Parts: sequence; C-alpha cells; structure tokens
Amino acid sequence: MPGLLGKKLGMSRIFGEDGNVIPVTAIEVGPCKVLEVRTTEKNGYNALQLGFGLKKKNISKPVQGQYKKLNTEPAKVVREFRQDEVSEFKTGDVFTAEYFKEGEKIKVRGVSKGKGFQGVMRRHGFGGVGGTTHGQSDRLRAPGSIGSSSYPSRVFKGQRMAGRMGNDNITIANLRVVKVLADKNIVLVKGAVPGAVNSIVELLKK
Repeated sequence: MPGLLGKKLGMSRIFGEDGNVIPVTAIEVGPCKVLEVRTTEKNGYNALQLGFGLKKKNISKPVQGQYKKLNTEPAKVVREFRQDEVSEFKTGDVFTAEYFKEGEKIKVRGVSKGKGFQGVMRRHGFGGVGGTTHGQSDRLRAPGSIGSSSYPSRVFKGQRMAGRMGNDNITIANLRVVKVLADKNIVLVKGAVPGAVNSIVELLKK
C-alpha cells in the first residue's frame, strides 16, 4: 500500500522528549476504503482505488449505480494509488492512521494555495527597479528590462515575469511522523505541508 488520503486540519506545535518545540501539521488520515482493485489482467495495470469521506448530495444516477455495484457508500474523494502487488487487497478493506508509524519518513502531496495574478516582486522575489531615484516615481515594483535589443530582438522563453501564482501540485519529501493519534485518526507531521486548511492531501510512503 503506497499511501493514504487525508485532510489538512492546520498547524500547531508540541514538545519533544528533550523539551524542544516541534512545529507540526495535523492531518486527518482516513478511514480510507478500497473501492476497487485494478489488475493487469482486467485494467492493464495494478492499482488500488481509495475513497475518503462520504458524499451526501449531488450524486448522479450512473455514480449511484457504480457504488451500488460495489456495495458501498459514495466517497467524497476518490484517488488511485499504483501498487506492484494487489492480490492481498480486496474491495471493502479499510485503512486508518495506524497505517503510519511514529518516526518514519513520508512524502505529502497537495495543491498549494492559489494567489491569483501576482507581480514579479511577490512571484519571483525581485527587488524592484531601484527606489525613486532619477525620477522613477512610478517604477518601484516594475520588472525592469526583459531582453536584449538588437540581438536576439526577442524575449527568451521562460523569462521570469508576472503571472498566475500558486495552485500547483506540490510534493514535500522527508517529513517525519511525530505522533499518531489512532483514536482520532490524526497524524502529526513535522513541518508544513502544501494546501489550505481542510484541503485534501496524499500521504505517501517513501
């Protein structure tokens, strides 16, 4: 099993055994139910289709029929996880936060916060044109020159400029599981993870 789905609850801090403060992100992990087992013979690849949460409204008739065939309730979030060997799993298996162990390293994948259209200072950390000297009263946050003049007389592809910022798929590796609260299905991970509060994240074993 490569990973599970979870919901980011927010950040906090706890004290370690040595008394040092550890910044942690609380993630509600599971329960994740196996909705379908994909096999090479039937689907061309091996994978597990996991469902997280319950979808209570706006469920189309075809989707209702699909879940009725699987004999389970509609899931709010459905993701597939590739798996080399799937023979040991079956539809209906449930995984919780106990899947992770304290002290192990994991990867967390999520969608970063969208910040809309931003200028070069915020998006790329530019310093601006250089203050209000020489009459540049309206150029404080401008990008400055963007290319050569006579040659090659064009702007190179990939030039850092203003544009849409955030809302990207981000994976953070080597995050340590500090604590597992099995009774609440919560995993405390050291450090920050991508995404806003209540956003869906994937917790992947290395």
